[in-house]
Amino acid sequence: MRRIFIKSMYIVMTASLIMGCNAVKNANNTQKGGAIGATGGAVIGGVIGNNVGKGNTALGAIIGAVVGGAAGGYIGNRMDRQAERIEEEIPGAEVSRVGEGINVTFTEDAGVYFDTNKSNVKGTSATTLDKLAGIFKEYPDSYILVEGHTDSAGADEYNLNLSKQRAESVTNYLVTHGISKGRFTTKWYGESQPKGDNTTKEGKAQNRRVELAIVANEELKQEAKDKTGGQ
Repeated sequence: MRRIFIKSMYIVMTASLIMGCNAVKNANNTQKGGAIGATGGAVIGGVIGNNVGKGNTALGAIIGAVVGGAAGGYIGNRMDRQAERIEEEIPGAEVSRVGEGINVTFTEDAGVYFDTNKSNVKGTSATTLDKLAGIFKEYPDSYILVEGHTDSAGADEYNLNLSKQRAESVTNYLVTHGISKGRFTTKWYGESQPKGDNTTKEGKAQNRRVELAIVANEELKQEAKDKTGGQ
């Protein structure tokens, strides 16, 4: 599992360098405000996230949900355990702990597969999502962003609609298996956010994916502040 962990003492020692580095220069105004206002590991988490996930809205959602400080550390510990459960139950998933959230990617080779030009959940994909639903029930205090993506084969409009159908299919499956609809936001981007090279078979397989961002809901944020004295 890829993790982004930077200790608070290191942040204090290098704060001036961070604010002057290209990572912050490349951030938009909202991300700059979040980086400057947060404390501890969340600062670097946001800065690195902006660079490794440029054009990645799932990582952007995680960065935007940062609380920071001791409360952020409390949330991070909760997310550590949830990420470990996802890795245990769904070995093929690409699980990344970023800041105070979790980024999960399912490709055709890892967890969620759709037949060509289809969007219905079946077979091993259903098994994967059944396991994921169970974990979401264990950890109810989160919001979940579900994103659909495609490769570049076909017309832009067609790919956009296909990514919508697939993202909605995943969300609807999880809702019908006991996860509150209010926890979900569903987005779709067609071919506009490639992770791999669309000129290769392997790259296209990477791009045909469903991606999740898991962040703390308001109840968990309040619990974190209460447990840490609002810090």
